[in-house]
Amino acid sequence: MERTLLITLTGRDRPGVTSRLFGTLADFPVEVSDVEQVVIRGRLVLGVLVTYSSGIEALLDAVEKVADDLEMDVELSTGGSKIPKNKKGRLHVTVLGRPLMPAALAGVAGKIAAHGANIDRIERLASYPVTAIELAVSGADSKSLRAALAVVATELQVDVAVQKAGLHRKAKRLIVMDVDSTLIQGEVIELLAEHAGQLDKVAEITEAAMRGELDFEGSLRERVALLAGLDASAIDEVRARIELSSGARTLVRTLKRLDYKFAIVSGGFTQLTDSLVEDLGIDYSAANTLEIKDGVLTGRVIGPIIDRAGKATALRRFANAANIPMSQTVAIGDGANDLDMLQAAGLGVAYNAKPVVRQAAHTAVNVPYLDTILFLLGISRAEIEAADAEDPTP
Repeated sequence: MERTLLITLTGRDRPGVTSRLFGTLADFPVEVSDVEQVVIRGRLVLGVLVTYSSGIEALLDAVEKVADDLEMDVELSTGGSKIPKNKKGRLHVTVLGRPLMPAALAGVAGKIAAHGANIDRIERLASYPVTAIELAVSGADSKSLRAALAVVATELQVDVAVQKAGLHRKAKRLIVMDVDSTLIQGEVIELLAEHAGQLDKVAEITEAAMRGELDFEGSLRERVALLAGLDASAIDEVRARIELSSGARTLVRTLKRLDYKFAIVSGGFTQLTDSLVEDLGIDYSAANTLEIKDGVLTGRVIGPIIDRAGKATALRRFANAANIPMSQTVAIGDGANDLDMLQAAGLGVAYNAKPVVRQAAHTAVNVPYLDTILFLLGISRAEIEAADAEDPTP
């Protein structure tokens, strides 16, 4: 009857530890069933699970000698014939914090345990601009665990994302992003309103619309009407003032390297989003268009309004054009008019969003670094930096 032996080596990391252990195991009639290795601050933890069918006294002695030679600690644990199988309910739980305190991880781990799930692996994805930790979890229902962890995230002021594990996480995806206060800082219409001397009125209407208190189409037409008579040259001045959100270029650059498709969908205006498309190499875009006659804004928009429903429609249209299933889409936004898009996507991320949006999205990011969304996709800071070092293209 086959039995199992778990070998756990711990100690100072150095080249050759893994090869030395497996070289020793190669001299015995055992099969490798599982391996896991972690290095933290130069300390190595190497676990190897093997199966055997006959006496292993000589093997135990040999492994202990390897540990002595390497000046490492070893733990040997024999067990029955049961070998771990693929576990059901496999999830990725990503925790972001600035700073990330022990109480936050305790709260997350406690909720996972309360749901009868197990943490199989923990990995740090980044130490800046936030600390990002990913937990591989098995045996949990994604919806109920996501709801429970959302409460923990609010109470302990961290961001927590729960996603199903599987091959889809490694597949090409479509990222669809809101523009104002997401891809860029601030609201373009407010910058235009400043030129028109209508900033206070427009800002008040914008804030109410973003909270979901006003119909977006009606509020947009009302705000645009306040721009009537503004010289079109103001658009060029506003375009020059636009600032990308921190980490925006890193996010787009990294995802494009991975052959992701990238789209923007905006309740703003094509006269300004078109320059972002060209600058960042964005694949798809949708936005409203200001009507301009005789070099001045008329106070009207041309064509259908890109509103809450329009953003979700654009997401589906882009996914179809890219031949990417909706389950492989990621939507990012901050306002109430992003809600349909966030809920329709495979992963909806509320980015520094209003409360109503945070509650409805799959997950929320509440730090001012757009590239932290890469961590939700399982991309580590080390991988981002390595890619930038190989190809320093801005």
